[in-house]
Amino acid sequence: MLSQDSIALSTLTSSLEAYCWALVYILSTILFFGILWRITGSFFLSKLGIAREVKGQQLPPTYKEGLPLVGNLIAFAKGPLNVVQRGYQSCGDIFTFKVFHKHITFLVGPKAHEIFFQGTDDELDQNEVYAFSVPIFGKGVVYDAPLEKRLQQLRIMSAALRPARMYGYVDQMVLEAVQFFRKWGDQGQVDILESLSDLIILTASRCLMGREVREQLFEKVSKLYHDLDQGMQPISVFAPYLPISAHRKRDKAREEMVQLFRTVIQNRRRRNVKEDDMLQTFMDASYRDGSRPSEYEVAGLLIALLFAGQHTSSITGSWTGMLLLRNKDVFERVKKEQDTIIEEHGDELNYDVLSKMNLLHLCIKETLRMYPPLILLMRKVLKPKFYKEYVIPENDIVMVSPAASGRLENVFKNPNAWDPDRFGPNREEDKKAPFSFIGFGGGRHGCMGEQFAYLQIKTIWTVLVRSFDLEPIGDLSQPDYNAMVVGPRPPCLLKYRKKKDSFLDRVSLYA
Repeated sequence: MLSQDSIALSTLTSSLEAYCWALVYILSTILFFGILWRITGSFFLSKLGIAREVKGQQLPPTYKEGLPLVGNLIAFAKGPLNVVQRGYQSCGDIFTFKVFHKHITFLVGPKAHEIFFQGTDDELDQNEVYAFSVPIFGKGVVYDAPLEKRLQQLRIMSAALRPARMYGYVDQMVLEAVQFFRKWGDQGQVDILESLSDLIILTASRCLMGREVREQLFEKVSKLYHDLDQGMQPISVFAPYLPISAHRKRDKAREEMVQLFRTVIQNRRRRNVKEDDMLQTFMDASYRDGSRPSEYEVAGLLIALLFAGQHTSSITGSWTGMLLLRNKDVFERVKKEQDTIIEEHGDELNYDVLSKMNLLHLCIKETLRMYPPLILLMRKVLKPKFYKEYVIPENDIVMVSPAASGRLENVFKNPNAWDPDRFGPNREEDKKAPFSFIGFGGGRHGCMGEQFAYLQIKTIWTVLVRSFDLEPIGDLSQPDYNAMVVGPRPPCLLKYRKKKDSFLDRVSLYA
């Protein structure tokens, strides 16, 4: 029961929290200046408002909003996607947006994307712009590693995600999906984003971290992941080591996660046991000099993969279902596709069967075009880059936007309509030019987990469509552009009723 004392205490706590966050905001603003100064030390604050000069070269057009000095920052904080779209309409496919003394150059559209995705690592750098991830992934891992070592780590990750490995992962995905959806019961309503977030953590723990973690240590790992995830706050981008509660919990969780994986690794090696999971792949991997990744690095690589896929997959899976259920014609075709596959393969679900679900694949791809969870990708310019008559100078931050580019009318017909057939035979709108569709990035650093993501989302919706009658509740959610990884604003509700001849009841293999 709530007493007046408890209500007063709650109010006081809320007020204190508000004041604390106000203080954090002030500190973050100060630190934001500091980070910008550190990144571009060759500039001086006295030059605010003065155009850059690159001898003999023309700079990209500048796009501005609002009040002098602070207008651009306020506009970008309120809605970065809107800034990109307005800048494109005003200036074209290349423009520079100035935040205090820092210049962000946007590239919008297939031709402009080539500069970004075809740039080499000694021209366009990822490490500095993604340095805020270091406290989570770890020192010497991915964005904190020297280029040569980082490329070797990416090679190790890629080996864990090669097509031959997918057969085993699909079996584990199906197992987790069947077990999870059986707990729904015969009917009810759920928030699909919450449900898929929970399910994908379960799947990731089995496929990435291994049987021991999933079956014996999942509750602990889930709690540690939560603390790591909550340690990635908007302020973390500017001040990743600020001594706030979320960061302290993050650091403690990472230490415990490393120790947990160290124990699993040592137990496997002591018992001479090998498992079919990504942890084993990392344990068996080696760098070019013959050395193996340390247990600390293995933990960091696993955490990096988990962060790369957990939010993006749960968000894309949720959007896919919400759009599918509101487009009845497409949904009926997806169900017919499932019926055709069942006639040929029965209830078997494996890599080859999922690969035949072409329409479901197009639905996921179209969802990513309209609602990519990563709306901005960025690099720091180390060497001047040239596009059209313009030069993008050293020290600029260069960005592309999958969200803005997916809505370009000169690339996609009726871009605000969800139309999976645009990627199908005889249309293939993304084939008009390279880098038209960048939902999974592209070029040298395209998403190595693309196939894993498609298989995971296909598995989820195959089990759901075969097992339940589904109906959306309310209007389609709007994107939450305040989030670091952009998903639908909650709630994302749907009603379900188990079918009389449910897939969940027919299959006994996964009991």
